[in-house]
Amino acid sequence: MITIRKALPAELLSFADMETIQGTAEFIIPYALAKHYAELSKPDVQYLAILAEKKLVGFMILVLDPDGVSVEFRRIVVATKGKGIGQAVIASIEDYCKQQLARQRIWLDVFEFNQRGRYIYEKLGYEQFGQGEHRGKVLLLYEKALC
Repeated sequence: MITIRKALPAELLSFADMETIQGTAEFIIPYALAKHYAELSKPDVQYLAILAEKKLVGFMILVLDPDGVSVEFRRIVVATKGKGIGQAVIASIEDYCKQQLARQRIWLDVFEFNQRGRYIYEKLGYEQFGQGEHRGKVLLLYEKALC
């Protein structure tokens, strides 16, 4: 059984370690532990722990946009790949954003070369609406209405 709950400060070290796992590190912009602590303290940032069978297996970072309508799906990291955990979490986090955060839109960015991530987001109904760049790498912007 997969559950999501607010993350605890004591879990941030595990989150930072998860970001360095091969198959994850190259697809995100990892944070140093100090950055995780700084982000966790911000009122508009929500860290959520992902548990499978009561064991910590990943985390998500959501950021509330000041528009009061949107939420940035900044990061999802799942330590164990290929078991459908990430997809299940994304589906449930959409309900969380709609019901708990009263948001109507979720958006994210994904590196253009991250074929697996793009496939999953598109499969789950996210549509590309723009693009950006980070250190010379193309970032594709995706969104989904939560109405």
